[in-house]
Amino acid sequence: MDYKKLAYDLLPLVGGAENISKLTHCATRLRFEFHDRSKVDAKAIEKTPGVISVVEKGGQFQVVVGNDVPITYRALINEMGGTATGSSSSSADPAPEKKPSIINRIISVISTTFTPVIPALIGGGMIKAVLSILVLFGLSDASSTYQILNFVSDAAFYFMPVLLAYGAAIKFECNPVLAMTLTCALLHPTWLGMVAAGEPVDFFNIPVRLVDYTYSVIPVILSVWIMSYVERFAEKYTPSVIKFFVKPLLILFISAPIALIIVGPFGAFLNTLIETGANLINARASWLLPMLMGAFQPFLVLTGTAWAMTPIATVQISSLGYEIVNGPGMLASNIAQGGATLAVACKTKNQQLRQLAASSGFTAVMGITEPCLYGVILKLKKPLIASMIGGGIGGIYAGLSGLVRYAFVSPGLAALPAFIGENPMNIVHAVITCLISFAAGFAAAWILGFDDPVDDSTPSAAAETPAETRPAPVGTAQAAAPVSGHAVPLEEVNDAVFSQKILGDGLAIQPDSDDILAPLDGEVTSLPDTMHAVGLHGDNGMDLLIHVGIDTVNLQGKYYQALVKAGDRVRKGDRLLHFDRKAIEAAGYETITPVLLTNTDDYQSVQAVSGRDVQAGETVLTAE
Repeated sequence: MDYKKLAYDLLPLVGGAENISKLTHCATRLRFEFHDRSKVDAKAIEKTPGVISVVEKGGQFQVVVGNDVPITYRALINEMGGTATGSSSSSADPAPEKKPSIINRIISVISTTFTPVIPALIGGGMIKAVLSILVLFGLSDASSTYQILNFVSDAAFYFMPVLLAYGAAIKFECNPVLAMTLTCALLHPTWLGMVAAGEPVDFFNIPVRLVDYTYSVIPVILSVWIMSYVERFAEKYTPSVIKFFVKPLLILFISAPIALIIVGPFGAFLNTLIETGANLINARASWLLPMLMGAFQPFLVLTGTAWAMTPIATVQISSLGYEIVNGPGMLASNIAQGGATLAVACKTKNQQLRQLAASSGFTAVMGITEPCLYGVILKLKKPLIASMIGGGIGGIYAGLSGLVRYAFVSPGLAALPAFIGENPMNIVHAVITCLISFAAGFAAAWILGFDDPVDDSTPSAAAETPAETRPAPVGTAQAAAPVSGHAVPLEEVNDAVFSQKILGDGLAIQPDSDDILAPLDGEVTSLPDTMHAVGLHGDNGMDLLIHVGIDTVNLQGKYYQALVKAGDRVRKGDRLLHFDRKAIEAAGYETITPVLLTNTDDYQSVQAVSGRDVQAGETVLTAE
């Protein structure tokens, strides 16, 4: 592969060096940020020889080129004049960087704030669902067992403001513990007692409005935002000799009164206004919100605006015990996308598309739609229209029937227990919504049809390596699990590049340990500076890529330690990487680890273990 030519071809397609505000790379992708996205020709880039795929995610434009991305990166840097930004020696001023719109910035704040909290909300929500099932089977709501499970399920929602403070602190780059302490002050029993008493309260003769911040969202985010500026002020002006104890004093002494007197009440007003608006719409036209969510959920996911409804949904679940603005419509949309995708699987004559549509369609009806959205319906376009039709029709029924969601989970067949609650008919309406959405999405996709692509094979990243530089695979080759944990199919990975097997077949492991071991005897072929992935060429002919986490390149090597370097010989079981699993997850990143056979096309068949726990060193990948 001529990487200099690839870099030369890519540069004008991204709008030239002056349009690149930032360029980085991970184990397989070039990651661009641009001054002006409109100057980028994504379709032409995807058709460029040497480019496997293009993905736009998390505010980055990602060009997938495979394991040799470091070589491509260096060639591109040389073409840009030796810098990873678009600055040049030209006398012309570079194009000014476009700031994100206020809507995009708000959504970015919501997304970053809620991401670390979602597992806790899902865990609590699913315990509520399990509790509902236990009650159906005879568990008394007066029993101590019920009461224990009930307060455990409520914990994440009751203390949600404290959890959100952590996520907000990550977004606003301030001290998470101080942010959580500030929020604890808003939930302190003494303050809640003052609110309950209703007597006038003042702070140095300044009236303080009595507001209950339990279950609140917006007041917390605004308070932490203000605290981030107070922290910068304290950091800048506090003498270093006394900074250790004066800095936190200033932060809390200034931020807490501002939160109680100004920011908190204003945020609570916005919270109430949004919730009242949603309830009003539901009272006047109960079908409207579920229909809109059902029809347009794919676009909300594509644009990242799906997070916009999350605060309303979580507040409703916290205060009412159920929510109406998000879950019912999402259930209809997810099932309809699955139905449309499975219609493609039944109708296509393309073997590869049939396999992809069948697996991703099943995943969608279970509640995870990204693989089918990015891999099938978005590319074929007409199935996208079909899924919108199915989601809209299912959403109308969900709204008219009064369907509600009792737990914060991704709606799908696997999460139907989240629709079991006080109203025994609610689960029935949820099942009917699923049936209507699936049937409508499937039928619409079948009737509308699609342009069936010609059956061809996607070149693998390893195919770019000249065959004479590595031994040709012969017979059966095997690789072991590089880490202990729970093995799952690649289709369940929340990244289209992995779930669509663009870089090769394999499996993914949700790790339960912090060491990556060599899965075979061979040589380390690649290890980026960020240390979040490692490439190997085995003596048995297998080319493997082990990618620790999703989007963890953004950590820039934090929480990772490389124990080998490119070019090192390793034997099966040797330690390759050490990573701090808990710290990575606390930073808001998934640690699920795809293990990819990047020269899949060199083999006739590949079998991967999935659906069970595996131990490091155990054979999990067999290629013939």
